[in-house]
Parts: sequence; C-alpha cells; structure tokens
Amino acid sequence: MVGKDEAEQAVKTLLGYLEKNPSREGLKETPMRVIESFDEIFSGYHLDAADVLSSTFNAEGYDGIVLLRDIEFHSTCEHHLQPFSGKAHVAYIPKDRVVGLSKLARVVEVFSKRLQTQERLTMQIANTLMQSLDAKGVAVTIDSTHQCMTMRGIKKEQASTVTNYYLGQFKEDLSYQNRYLRFISISKE
Repeated sequence: MVGKDEAEQAVKTLLGYLEKNPSREGLKETPMRVIESFDEIFSGYHLDAADVLSSTFNAEGYDGIVLLRDIEFHSTCEHHLQPFSGKAHVAYIPKDRVVGLSKLARVVEVFSKRLQTQERLTMQIANTLMQSLDAKGVAVTIDSTHQCMTMRGIKKEQASTVTNYYLGQFKEDLSYQNRYLRFISISKE
C-alpha cells in the first residue's frame, strides 16, 4: 500500500504533467487537498457493506417488496478516473428479517465510494443484500451519467446508462420483476 507522502508526490508529478509552473501559489497545497478529497471520495474501501446490514428486525410475516428508490450516489469510473453519478433503486423481498431503510442507502454508498464500473456496482449491491439479509429476492437498478462520456470522448451529455440485476424471486418470477419496474417508474408528483 502506498503511503500518504508517496500519494502526494504522485499528484505533484501529475501537476507537472499538466501545468507549466506546478509550484505556483494556487497549486502548492493541491497535492494535500487531492489526497484528503480521495480519502473521502474512496471511503468505501474502509467499510464493509455486510456490517451495515448486520442489524435486522423481525419481518413479522411481511413478505412483500421493500423498495427504496431514487438513492442519489456519486462514484468514480475505474477506467478514466472520471465521476459518474445518478440514482439507484434497491428492492428486496424479506424471508424472516427486515433491515432499516437507511441501511439500503448506506450499502449503495459503501460500494459507490470505490473505483467502479456501473455493472459491478449494481451486482455488488444486489449480491450483498441477498446474502446478508437472506432475502427471497433482490432487484437493483442504477441509472447514471458518466463524465467519461459527457466531458471527453464521444461527448454525449444527455446519455445515461441503466443497469439491472435480479436475484431470487425477482429473477425467477417475471410478475415480481414487472411489479418492481412499475414501482420505480411511478412519478412522485
């Protein structure tokens, strides 16, 4: 693992690549600020999503869909180190236990605060919920905009990427999948 001093030196090297005068006043503290911001942006590496889900409650017979939708998130594409952000929709069907709703958003946060691909992010959230909650089924949809497509490359500012991942009853029974898709598309207005 690279230390903080080495990481700051790497930022100085990048600044030298980009800027004619990397030691000018406005850039002197930049390496330290970049590393401090990385500590926050990539804080998911220091968290365990299964721990977030460890506190559950008796479902008291509830076996319908539990859905938290429109969970805002920000992540970083591992291919270009460019941000991508959007909304995640997370649903599960409890077997015996339910989890506090904020925990669903926290799981999204844990995995989004790492270098990611959207596809892997979607699967990590779903697999962790399925295993940690011993759920009957899990569905995760992510709709996001990637700056590696909007700021550079093809520069398609309105393009968004949608990924879905289904496990258990959501994968096996189309009626659950269809209900889930209707729920996430219902307007809040």
